[in-house]
Amino acid sequence: MGKPGFIVLTLSLLMTISAIAQAADPQIPHRIASFSEAKKLLPKVFEGHRTTFYCGCSYTKHKEVRSGACGYQPRKNPKRGSRIEWEHVVPAHAFGHTRQCWQEPICTTQKGKAYKGRRCCAKVDPVFEAMESDLHNLVPAVGELNGDRSNLSFSMVSGEPRAYGACDFEIDWDTDRVEPRPEVRGDIARTYFYMNATYGLPISKKQRRLFEVWNREDPVDDWERERNRRIERMQGNANPFIQ
Repeated sequence: MGKPGFIVLTLSLLMTISAIAQAADPQIPHRIASFSEAKKLLPKVFEGHRTTFYCGCSYTKHKEVRSGACGYQPRKNPKRGSRIEWEHVVPAHAFGHTRQCWQEPICTTQKGKAYKGRRCCAKVDPVFEAMESDLHNLVPAVGELNGDRSNLSFSMVSGEPRAYGACDFEIDWDTDRVEPRPEVRGDIARTYFYMNATYGLPISKKQRRLFEVWNREDPVDDWERERNRRIERMQGNANPFIQ
């Protein structure tokens, strides 16, 4: 007889803890209203530098991947591999899974069905919306790689197993780790540092040590500075780890 009351109490306690934690949310640091708006601006950010992040493939203004020159070959999804998608370097799961809207079914459809997760957070959580639409965390990626990477952690993968032709992008499916090419490792590190400083996104000690190494080995280049300047003009804030 006591179990239903315990469940209600536990749920109430979880929601209270979540509400207290989110009461200390950071101020919205930029003026992009939604992920949809961000996707409209991103072609302008990468104008004159239409190159996919993980494989270094060029792509057209219609988002079609030119795979011939970069040597990318689809692993199993050629249709998704033929186009770019806008990839979150820090995945949505990493900055969203602790939010109340991700954990609890607090949203409802037009038919009255309750739901939670990313779709709910994008609808009701301004801080999540800010993180999801932050241009500093968005890059063009071959669609298949965007899907395969999902929310896996960046790390080093032994053996250099290649599943995408000449594209230097390895996934260890047993340990759920991804190793990117050396030319973008510093970019990834500085993006994580930015998300940590701006939104309080936690970074483990092990991952921070790795990112510090990547930051040194792949220093800021001219394109990264130009991209940072363009985003600052559009969004209103810069990544201080690039300046």
